[in-house]
Amino acid sequence: MRISSLLAATGLALAPALPALADDPQMVLSGTGTVLATPDMATITTGVTTQAETARAALDANTAAMDELIGVLQSAGLAPRDIQTSDFSVSPQYVYSDRRDESGFTPPPEIAGYQVSNAVTITVRDLDSLGAVLDQAVTVGANTINGISFSVADTAEIMAQARRRAVEDAIKKADIYADAAGITLGDIVSITEQPQGGAPQPMMARAEMAFDSAVPVQAGEMSYEVTATLTWEIEDAQ
Repeated sequence: MRISSLLAATGLALAPALPALADDPQMVLSGTGTVLATPDMATITTGVTTQAETARAALDANTAAMDELIGVLQSAGLAPRDIQTSDFSVSPQYVYSDRRDESGFTPPPEIAGYQVSNAVTITVRDLDSLGAVLDQAVTVGANTINGISFSVADTAEIMAQARRRAVEDAIKKADIYADAAGITLGDIVSITEQPQGGAPQPMMARAEMAFDSAVPVQAGEMSYEVTATLTWEIEDAQ
């Protein structure tokens, strides 16, 4: 098989294309490195929503509940930097009528009361206490909990390992293609890393973490991935 046909079939990039070799033919290949890591922290949004006939009454009730909630979070070991207000709102609650006036129009809605919502985003750095924290939050009046996400606090070594695996993967592929195409590879002249597309993906089926609490929580594993593109000089080709 001619080298140009083999490269076209495999998707191997050769610049410039063979068999009409130019002065500096090159081969370009990408490799992927993946590392699985167990999360060591979690981010959760929790808070309190209260309703009352007046905005003042709804706010007072909400403030008292939030003070108690924040106190419980601090007692559970959360530092001030790990508790951040992420949402606060005061909104009227309307009652709609099916009645119609003499002209056939529906009367405007009436304000029946007010709702106050206050939420904090918390970071739990001790996952062994996560279930207990959630349980205690609900016990003192938290009636909104959402957006739980797991992560790894320090990913420097994880990403370094993924980069090494990506380069090793590209080199392994290059050796196979070079042998199949009958070419000899020279020096690596460039290495580039493709931008990461989004946050690491959780893999819940890989591992489970159980907590001594009424709230069961599974942390799973996170998958960190790096794609590296390497370019080789081609010394000779058949």
